[in-house]
Amino acid sequence: MADFDLYTYQEEVVERALQRENIIIWLPTGGGKTRAAVYVAKRHLETTERAKVVVLVNKVHLVDQHYKKEFKPHLDQNYKVVPVSGESDEKDFFGKVVQKSDVVICTAQILYNALTNTEETKHVELSDITLLIIDECHHTHKESVYNKVMRFYLEKKLKGERRLPQILGLTASPGTGGAKILNRAVEHVLQICANLDSAIVSTKNYAPELKRKVPRPIKSFDIVEKRPADPFGSHLKWMMELIHEYMNLPPDFKLRECGTQEYEADVVILEKRGVKEDNRLLAQCALHLRQYNDALLINDTLRMMDAYCSLEDFYSTKLTRTIDGTDLFLVGLFQENQVELKKIAQDSRYENPKMAKLESVLLKQFGQGVQSRGILFSKTRRSTYCLNDWVLNNRALQQAGIKATILTGAGNGSTYMTQNEQAETIRNFRDGTLNLLISTSVAEEGLDIPECNLVVRYGLLTNEIAQQQASGRARAQNSQYSVVAMRGGREERREITNEYLEELTREAIAKVQEMNLQDFHRKINELQIQAVISSRVAENQKTEKRSRYTASSIQFLCRNCFKSVASGSDIKLVDNAHYVNVNPDFEKHYKAGGQVKIPRSFEDWEPGRTISCNNGNCNKDWGFEMKYKKIALLPNLAIKNFALQTPDGRITVKKWKDVQFNVEDFSFNQYCQDYYPDLLD
Repeated sequence: MADFDLYTYQEEVVERALQRENIIIWLPTGGGKTRAAVYVAKRHLETTERAKVVVLVNKVHLVDQHYKKEFKPHLDQNYKVVPVSGESDEKDFFGKVVQKSDVVICTAQILYNALTNTEETKHVELSDITLLIIDECHHTHKESVYNKVMRFYLEKKLKGERRLPQILGLTASPGTGGAKILNRAVEHVLQICANLDSAIVSTKNYAPELKRKVPRPIKSFDIVEKRPADPFGSHLKWMMELIHEYMNLPPDFKLRECGTQEYEADVVILEKRGVKEDNRLLAQCALHLRQYNDALLINDTLRMMDAYCSLEDFYSTKLTRTIDGTDLFLVGLFQENQVELKKIAQDSRYENPKMAKLESVLLKQFGQGVQSRGILFSKTRRSTYCLNDWVLNNRALQQAGIKATILTGAGNGSTYMTQNEQAETIRNFRDGTLNLLISTSVAEEGLDIPECNLVVRYGLLTNEIAQQQASGRARAQNSQYSVVAMRGGREERREITNEYLEELTREAIAKVQEMNLQDFHRKINELQIQAVISSRVAENQKTEKRSRYTASSIQFLCRNCFKSVASGSDIKLVDNAHYVNVNPDFEKHYKAGGQVKIPRSFEDWEPGRTISCNNGNCNKDWGFEMKYKKIALLPNLAIKNFALQTPDGRITVKKWKDVQFNVEDFSFNQYCQDYYPDLLD
């Protein structure tokens, strides 16, 4: 037996897993899913010959968290437990790590890479694993990495292979997959079950104990009346109208209401159309309209000055990048209205009433002698910075003892946090140095954040899964869950819809659990066969798409100035991850900027300087140089910053996987032979 106890409701949900069944544990945030998984893993290790447990997570920071907080304390004494992420050296010989360890905790991408890699030190077979634990398993759908891993499993299962790992999925909510009616929601839950080859399990007999352990917060809609006047927003809309007139909008294209997500989608399409039709005026006007629309959305959520500053930041980079009359008009329009916009933004009579409501919500919970701890969820990294600045400069909130900071996702760039910064922030929150986290969705899912007595969702439009996870962060007794929203606005409507979808999810799971076992397995098998066939068809289509053009027939154009700068045959793929230009003549098309800093090291390469278009004043960002094996200086290109001229016209793509020609693998030896023959003598 494991040397730690479970709550009775946890014992109930792990019962079938201990009998070696594939199951999904469905428990709310804070219900102890990970602890239950550790219990199953320990029992599995004790009772299985040549046991090998792999724990998959969907975010890098969860590798270390699960290792330190859950698996290491309970298993490390008798078993070798190893955490592996993209930031650790072990990933470079992952196959050997799996061989020599009892438990491996890693991101799903690392296991997927190992399943597809043929190099002996890196390769892993699914049959090497005896228990596969999948955290936040509701992500096992469509083209997610979780689902790609599970397709390996399904392919083998449907071929009749017996040596497959037991599956244990963990989720706070599988959601409805966008379904609004029960039978469709049931189909979605069944699809998740099929993808994971598992039944879904929840507590039936000990629900009251779970309710006591994870109390639901008291929910309030803190509703704000519409602004009586919004001269700042009105002025932005007037400027947008001037751009509409200047750009000569195509007669077959109708823009929806500005200041909405729908309008943003429209101008994204317009920019692509401008690039495709060699119409720079249309493309640039669409890009600038998107910035104005962003400012309207910020004005609707944050302070007017936040909206103004977003435009000021954008145009500060455009002043030295004017190429033609379109740029002069657009930059000139902002400059002519800059003083007036700033003047309105500084007039407190027109300030966003949502900010005052947010202040009152926070002051109710924080005060002298009250030990409160809260999370304020906002949509974007930019909005978290703006809200943090507002809290720091708000006298009433400071007097109430609010000590706030930002928590955003890990990544590269000035608005991202490193893993260490995330860990330090949560540590300070736990010990009381901080008592308010202003966070993006990173704090909704998985992160080990202590119990809060206040959760505020501010300016958010998310699905029912994110709503439940955010709500689950308010776990202290009598905690508050506040939705600050405009009366009748989209946020209020979405929150009400999500409440309905949360209930629909429960009903759908209940229906699946009530199914006759034979019917359930028959349905799961049908869905699995369909999934494997669909996957093969999609893969064939992708291969066909990739072979549509020859690499030499493709020309790369700067997406800003439309100058042709490279051929598709110049592009090579390094380490199955980086698309680089190996043609030395490419150097004359770009200028190098500042050194790129990435807070981690890599096996064969290191970052160099940023690169941008040197055609006149263009200066469009293109990517950065990478130094490969300390010799080859290779421009690493971001495909979204280029247009592709094909034999059938011009196109744009967001990701390299969508290009319609084959990119050959980079050969370091060939590169040295071509450009550094002296080194090989």
